[in-house]
Amino acid sequence: MIDELISSIGEDRILLLSGGPKSHLARKSMFAKGMTKRLVITQPNIPAQSKHSPLNGETQISDKQIPMHGSLQELDKSGWKVTKLLHSVSIDGILRALKPHTPIGSVWAGALSYDLVQWTQPIALQYPPKEGEVLAVLWLVDEWIEREVVFPDLPKPSRTKGEQSSHTDQEHAEIVQRIKDSIVSGELYQLNFGRTWEGPLSEDPAKIFHRLSINNPAPFSGYIEAADLGLALASSSPEILLETKDGSVMTAPIKGTRPRGADQDQETLLRRDLVHDQKERAEHRMLVDLERNDLGIVSKPGTVHQSRFDVEAYSNVQHLVSQVSGILEDGKDGIDAIQALFPGGSITGCPKTVVCAAIDELEGRSRSFWTGSMGWIDVHSGDSTWNIMIRTLEANYTTDGWHGRISAGGGITIESNPESEVAEAVWKAAALRRACGWLSPEIKPMTKGELGIYPLYLEQKEYNIKERFNLRIAFIDNLDSFSYNIIHAFQMFGCEVDIIDGRGEIIDFDHDAIVIGPGPGRPEISPLSMHAAKSKIPVLGICLGHQAIGITRGMKLIESPLGPVHGVPSTVISDGNGLLREGKYSMTRYNSLILSGSGDILVTGVDETGTLPMEIRDGNTYGVQFHPESIGSEGGMEVLAEFLHRIAHS
Repeated sequence: MIDELISSIGEDRILLLSGGPKSHLARKSMFAKGMTKRLVITQPNIPAQSKHSPLNGETQISDKQIPMHGSLQELDKSGWKVTKLLHSVSIDGILRALKPHTPIGSVWAGALSYDLVQWTQPIALQYPPKEGEVLAVLWLVDEWIEREVVFPDLPKPSRTKGEQSSHTDQEHAEIVQRIKDSIVSGELYQLNFGRTWEGPLSEDPAKIFHRLSINNPAPFSGYIEAADLGLALASSSPEILLETKDGSVMTAPIKGTRPRGADQDQETLLRRDLVHDQKERAEHRMLVDLERNDLGIVSKPGTVHQSRFDVEAYSNVQHLVSQVSGILEDGKDGIDAIQALFPGGSITGCPKTVVCAAIDELEGRSRSFWTGSMGWIDVHSGDSTWNIMIRTLEANYTTDGWHGRISAGGGITIESNPESEVAEAVWKAAALRRACGWLSPEIKPMTKGELGIYPLYLEQKEYNIKERFNLRIAFIDNLDSFSYNIIHAFQMFGCEVDIIDGRGEIIDFDHDAIVIGPGPGRPEISPLSMHAAKSKIPVLGICLGHQAIGITRGMKLIESPLGPVHGVPSTVISDGNGLLREGKYSMTRYNSLILSGSGDILVTGVDETGTLPMEIRDGNTYGVQFHPESIGSEGGMEVLAEFLHRIAHS
């Protein structure tokens, strides 16, 4: 099969390769060529968003009325010809438009660029792709060639000069610090910044993919080439974005990294260090909570859960990996799921809308296919598999030959060390840079090890619903990446939940209770939240909602004097006069700002130092400075149950 891949230069071709550990993530290898129908999506003329700084709380929400441009093309003797134009303001819309052109049993396979974020998040980019730039290529595949792939050895790549980086190490470190400053200000929780290296290639990209598959096997690898478009993608990805099959949906986020050890003892020590590192675990917990939210958009309440938690060891690195699974809501399918999950949270951060806007601000260029997705979808059944294109070479053919571009980065949290983050991005990119000939073959490569999986205990505990409530809840959504986790929790208790935009118009509530959801920034950016905080209807405020309640009772909102806490289970001490019974609890916090002063309200719970308000109450209005719905909050669901119980029995 690899011979066919390399020998078919000049043809469009796709190879989806499972080259990683034979595990729950492994997939078979599939090769396709000879396709005669494809969809090419290109960037329309979208004016650049006016300059602003999401890092400083200036995220501009956009309605995105300009549709993406899609052309359905067929191949004849003279080349690819456009047969139909397709337009849509969403990914799911353009995929559904393919149904009349798709025989039953055939699938569409190819790649989606990260820049389709313009149609999955309510933002416009300050640095959009150029008009006409390719955003996606999908081919109609009627039949796959499936067989074992044998990769013969290749000589080391010849040294190629001319590589350039988008940022120096110093610039990279300064950006990490800017992100941390934004976290301190409460604008975001975590952001994945990417740095780019690019330069000329001395070989056909298919040979570089061949070399990667030998030296860096990964379970969601793939090679795609559109010859006439001068585009090739060689991905050695360990990460799946999405799998949908027979009504079930699964994602497997990766966050938390260590290199491999020189021997078994060092390997074990590095793995233990990864598992017990607070920064890595918080980053991973944050991502699992985010992916639960995104799956919740399309899944039945109560079905979304962390189904696996492992350390997965790849050729050069080992990662923390979770599987998050759900059952699709009636009427939803894999097309809805790709719209809900794309792009993957592990390569954006959270809250997702704000960090996607901040990534654009910081990186100052379109990401193109890096951190997009490669895979396939059956538009009739909705079954699909998509990876996340990390560890990926994007190659473009120019008048001077092939030119390559690779990117690498990491999730930046409040505990990130700028120099360490720079080093991590550099060694993540090293294997690809070496395969491209940009690093000298004499430079010592990273330690390699056997592929394997090491199971860990699940952090999310099952919760048995003891009482159901026939209540109508108004949930105020403040652009948070955990909103659907809260919404699903109330729906599991039997409540009807109306979702209301926190930045929308002021309304009068006709509900049994109001829940003011969490979100980035200060509560004043959500006039509806501030209005709801003063309602006579029972109110529960979570994080930003808690802060809105405190402000309306005369408290001040300041940067926490003890520093931000994001994704970390922390001690909450309750006096029993709020929703928590008297005692100590471990609840996951996501906050940089904190209420201060007494105000006209009762503080019923504090942190372990006794100085930071964690729970407040004013009659039937309650606020909590923690996330009861997080996988790291022990007994958090009891907080929501108690709130509903008091309403139902008042």
